[in-house]
Amino acid sequence: MRRDEVAFLLQRSEKVRAAADFHMQRGDYDLAVFNLEQSLQFFLKAKLLENGVEFPKTHMLRKLFLLLGECLGKGDVFQRFADEHVIEFSALEDAYITSRYFPREFTREEALRQIRFYEEVVNFVRENSG
Repeated sequence: MRRDEVAFLLQRSEKVRAAADFHMQRGDYDLAVFNLEQSLQFFLKAKLLENGVEFPKTHMLRKLFLLLGECLGKGDVFQRFADEHVIEFSALEDAYITSRYFPREFTREEALRQIRFYEEVVNFVRENSG
């Protein structure tokens, strides 16, 4: 494990998550959701590295999440979670694409739902990684 890279990615995840909170307070919901996606991406990649797995060059959260489950020996548990939350994963992945390439506005309620999902994923990973 490369502790310095893991620490860097986890710090980056926290900073980008804080940026999401800042944008929520300002009413910039599209930027808040984009930052949530980025934060979760950094978090999952850090957890993969922490477990000795080189992460693929992808921004697909569901793929990173499932790979983490496999490396933890909990592929079935992670797969069930991913299947139960397929829409939420897709929505957060779409936020990354739409915020970069298409004009898309998010409502406050959409952003709040994404925050709840983000927290659910992070808590799930923490509970299942050890």
